[in-house]
Amino acid sequence: MSLYDDAVLVLKGFEGRGGQAELRQAYLDHLAAHGDAGMWKACTAGHVTASALVVDPSRGRVLLTLHKKLRMWLQMGGHCEPGDVSLAAAALREATEESGVPGLTLLPGGPVRLDQHPIPGPCTQHLDVQYAALAPADAVEAISDESLDLRWFAYDEVASVADESVVRLVEATRARL
Repeated sequence: MSLYDDAVLVLKGFEGRGGQAELRQAYLDHLAAHGDAGMWKACTAGHVTASALVVDPSRGRVLLTLHKKLRMWLQMGGHCEPGDVSLAAAALREATEESGVPGLTLLPGGPVRLDQHPIPGPCTQHLDVQYAALAPADAVEAISDESLDLRWFAYDEVASVADESVVRLVEATRARL
């Protein structure tokens, strides 16, 4: 199965709340219009990305990265790569690479949220499929080249450092937990 086929299956099976059904359809329409190209960074009309919020439920906290280019506190994530066999695999790869935490596991049940956001050109938008990754009890983070900083935040601290999309992701993840 191709990454494109996996994305279509994941999106068709996604059951989000609060406007997520319309967004899911917009993602499916985008993929129908652009085919496999809609998965890759080269698609300037927008492309699917995969991310994961690293969460430590036992301590009530999440790990965020201070993104080097955007200078914003965000969940781990980014572009799909040719070696990714699924959106889940892409999200887990990105979370592991950017957090430096080995042994992450995705929260069961598929993606937690979808988030469509504009980005600086030449591409116009990311169609982000957002997962949650559970950190092992002994997790120790290690900053990557893509980050200015990496830090754990208590659930109730996230709204003071991150934008609304990250806050909604934390809320949806906590509801899933």
